[in-house]
Amino acid sequence: MNDNLVNTVTTDAFLPKVSVVIPIYNGAADLPELIDCLLAQTYPKQQVEYLLVDNNSSDRTYVLLQQTAESSPLLIRPLSEKQIQSSYAARNTGIRAASGEIIAFTDADCRPQPEWLHALIVPFVNDDVAIVAGEITALPGQSLLEVFAERQETLSQKHTLAHKFCPYGQTANLAIRRQALEKAGLFRPYLTTGGDADICWRIQRENIGRLEFASGAIVQHRHRTTLRELQSQWRRYGRSNRYLHELYGIELMRDITLKECSYRLARWLLKELPRDSFKALAGKASLVDLLNTPIGLFTARARTAGQREAKLPKKATIIENI
Repeated sequence: MNDNLVNTVTTDAFLPKVSVVIPIYNGAADLPELIDCLLAQTYPKQQVEYLLVDNNSSDRTYVLLQQTAESSPLLIRPLSEKQIQSSYAARNTGIRAASGEIIAFTDADCRPQPEWLHALIVPFVNDDVAIVAGEITALPGQSLLEVFAERQETLSQKHTLAHKFCPYGQTANLAIRRQALEKAGLFRPYLTTGGDADICWRIQRENIGRLEFASGAIVQHRHRTTLRELQSQWRRYGRSNRYLHELYGIELMRDITLKECSYRLARWLLKELPRDSFKALAGKASLVDLLNTPIGLFTARARTAGQREAKLPKKATIIENI
């Protein structure tokens, strides 16, 4: 029997029980499409439970979760986390209720593709794999900011997997072996951002297991469409940098100063914009090309502001256990 056939037989036979944990806050509008994506999964339905955790929503999220659980052919378990307003606390609630040996994570506004779960689980056939990260791509978007973010591959795991301190995967598309969580502990429930890096780093730095990337495990996510949403996103990235700096001593991202912004804007106005305008007239450049520099500076300034203003909450040092 050749090696490829052996590998195929091995991975096809490897179908562990999986618990998919999804925190949801005011996600009523996202639920129908999310459930459709879960129904389309190719992983055997009898081997999956979906723990959808409402995090004190003010809309009809929890009612819809209960109704969906009653009528769906999937095993959906609606849960609630009302004590702590944090997606990490909600994930911990799901983990504690989970029965699978592999815990997979995504978010309510994500759209897992049909092969997502199957591709995400395959690397766990190797006993030394504790974490698997799948890829995050953009849902089709037409707005200026969506096209900009798609070109920058803002959400791609390639950025976090290349982190110079230690690689990590984002919880929008991540799976962790339950045994690893039992040893390293759960998410920090009072952390509001950066928890995905923290949990991956703890597992790897304690030599519990290694992280592997599953490029075929794809989750699509919608990019921000307004400047306010974009600013909030990049401020959060800045806060994450600050929190991880205080927890691990990692180097902070370099602040972009007002003087540097002014210089780059002047260069854009005097050099880049005239050049790209001629390209646009020739059909060789788009509006995103014309505005790439100012949008990039906008996000950099938002990240800098988030990093400068953030202060790690005292309770964020708490690590809960199963």
